[in-house]
Amino acid sequence: MNLQVPVGGSEHEFDHAAFDGCDTMAKLFARRCRQYGSRTAHREKDFGIWKAHSWDDYYNRSKWIGLALSKLGLKRGQVVSILSEDNKEWLYFDMAAACMGAIPSGVYTTDSASQLAYLVNDSDTQFLVVENDEQLDKFLEARDDMKGLKKVIVIDRDGLREFDDPQVMFLEELYEIGRAEAEKHPNKFEKEIEKSRPEDVRMLIYTSGTTGKPKGAMITHANIVFQLNSGYSLLEARESDELLCFLPLCHVVERFFTVETQLAIGLTVNFAESPETVFENLQEVSPHIFIAVPRLWEKIYSRLQIMRKEATGLGRWAMDRAIDAGLKRAEFDMAGEPVPAGVQLRYRVWDFLVLANLRRLIGMDRAYRGGTGAAPISPDLLKWFWAIGVPVLEAFGQTESSGVATCNTFAHNKLGSIGRAVPGADARIAPDGEIQLHGPHVFKGYWNQPEKTDEAFTEDGWLKTGDVGRMDNEGFFTITGRIKDIIITAGGKNITPAEIESALKFSPYISDAVVVGDKRKYLTALIMIDQENVENYAQEKQIPFSDFASLCAARDIVELIDAEVRAVNKQFARVEQIKDFRLIDILLTAEDDELTPTMKLKRSFVEQKHGHLIDSMYAA
Repeated sequence: MNLQVPVGGSEHEFDHAAFDGCDTMAKLFARRCRQYGSRTAHREKDFGIWKAHSWDDYYNRSKWIGLALSKLGLKRGQVVSILSEDNKEWLYFDMAAACMGAIPSGVYTTDSASQLAYLVNDSDTQFLVVENDEQLDKFLEARDDMKGLKKVIVIDRDGLREFDDPQVMFLEELYEIGRAEAEKHPNKFEKEIEKSRPEDVRMLIYTSGTTGKPKGAMITHANIVFQLNSGYSLLEARESDELLCFLPLCHVVERFFTVETQLAIGLTVNFAESPETVFENLQEVSPHIFIAVPRLWEKIYSRLQIMRKEATGLGRWAMDRAIDAGLKRAEFDMAGEPVPAGVQLRYRVWDFLVLANLRRLIGMDRAYRGGTGAAPISPDLLKWFWAIGVPVLEAFGQTESSGVATCNTFAHNKLGSIGRAVPGADARIAPDGEIQLHGPHVFKGYWNQPEKTDEAFTEDGWLKTGDVGRMDNEGFFTITGRIKDIIITAGGKNITPAEIESALKFSPYISDAVVVGDKRKYLTALIMIDQENVENYAQEKQIPFSDFASLCAARDIVELIDAEVRAVNKQFARVEQIKDFRLIDILLTAEDDELTPTMKLKRSFVEQKHGHLIDSMYAA
């Protein structure tokens, strides 16, 4: 299957009520499994070897799980929560629940026991799936706070061979129950699939909780079917494609591309071993389509900058000439204009000599499309990836829009923008500058929170995104920041910090930044350095340090970052320039309160926790 429909812009007409004749994802799942049978659906590593698992495996194991859960008391409309890293079993439970009319809900593995208890209780989860002994411990710690749970199912029994608990069972036991049910009721699973309706909730996605307690967004089958039709009326995808699944499946973007897109197109999904092995797995898989958050694109860029510095003088010269040739070609390519013959010829020479090998080194030699969203990204970074032959398209969406709401395409691409509204849906700029959405992709509402649902919409039914932006005369949207992040200086100037922060993060030495200045006389910044690049710089310059904190405190490192900040300041008006900065001297991970599981900074929390650093910049 190769889906590519000519772009018609926002006026493009299509029937979004069904995809390939199926009006729910459960029905599409059954169709694809019948269609592909023994062909590979998933690959994951087992003791260092990539092993394939078929569409038949996908269907049968989902069927056994679904029938077993039903036997244990699962009813239509009830919630099954999944607490696991990405793996094929995550998808088996996901589709098992959806096919039985239940609602799958993901829980981040970085969540604490108390956070798990909150999500289980808020969703009234009946069955909790945990990956291993580490995640089981969270349940055991907070068991008394989760009275409504019927059963906990453990996927991986390693380390739990002697464990026995009446409320806990293991996946193999569940499979046994499912196999017996399948023999006893041969067509029950298929009948449950046929009962699915477009208005049923396909999944519960909990928001990241950057502005309060997480809320469960109800995304329907109709929402997802629309997204598939709309998305693949714009962009090409092929059943021979391979993807690498590495972002948490709790997140709407990874869920859409790993699960729903696979069901639409029939491509193969490879699971990264862990978040720490993404770069190695990327090299091994070399996916055709690679969707990542800006932080990962920034990290790939930083790694290549390290490689450049470690190269010989001739190697650095060659890489710089190749990038320069790529940038000249990218100017035409990104604008959708014909590339002059001389520019194309120069690029082809340097592509053969340098760039092709560069793409192989980062596992992008087969990539014909990259995507980014979820947070602002530097336009210079996008242009750089296009220059090396990895076209990355920027898009925008959120949980409440079931994923993508606006996107750039190869035919209609504007650097620095988030693209145009997807076909069949609308977007607008409200009088206060907020981007608002309307269409079949907008979610059903928040689980058991009608008041919060009402707050999410305008009086005339448009979804409030909370993002501030602008739209040009061609319908391209640009985000300038979040409404709640707007800085109003003591002088009364309104500043949206996102563009300044993106420019700072383009530096290979800066991994993240928070611009501060609300009700202050000038702007300052809290900066997190890129550990790998800065450590390499320190070693190269023989700057002594013993740990991350001492690295951040080294005078030469502070001067290095100061030079980067001054370079960025040249891009902005005086009132938008950073007058002072401080380095955050602790390494942040998704387990830290400052970051969401998708590696977005919780601005208010960062400002609160590091208030002493901020105060020191205004003490004078």
